[in-house]
Amino acid sequence: MAIAIEFPKEYGYVVLVLVSYAFLNMWMSLQVGNARKKYRVPYPNLYASEERNKDANLFNCVQRGHQNSLEFMPLFFALLLVSGLQYPLIVSGFGTSYIIGRFFYFKGYSSGIPDKRVKAAMLSFLSLFGLMICTALFGVNLVIKETN
Repeated sequence: MAIAIEFPKEYGYVVLVLVSYAFLNMWMSLQVGNARKKYRVPYPNLYASEERNKDANLFNCVQRGHQNSLEFMPLFFALLLVSGLQYPLIVSGFGTSYIIGRFFYFKGYSSGIPDKRVKAAMLSFLSLFGLMICTALFGVNLVIKETN
């Protein structure tokens, strides 16, 4: 069975949130590149070795902040794009707060003191949870439509 997708006029906000995250990801990538130069961590090493680099923890915190954001990116994009089909404004709000949380998560982590990321992580996870609820409601609504 095929389902025709109609995009609500507000769906453009969802797309703009996605693009905003792409810019944040690019900025984080640049921060990792700058940290590579600053702490002398050559490619292809993903992380610095503490045995060979006294600044390994500082670099690894920057790298880990970006890596963690990459790990959650597919989930964030899927939830955002799917739930935005039914709840574009609410989802855009959750997406924006997720991005703000991710920015401060990265800033806190890249400080070299990983505990500074915790408050921002809470904002990101609450936002992600909101997106999960919206996506689940979207799925339930599709099932209900199908049974009627």
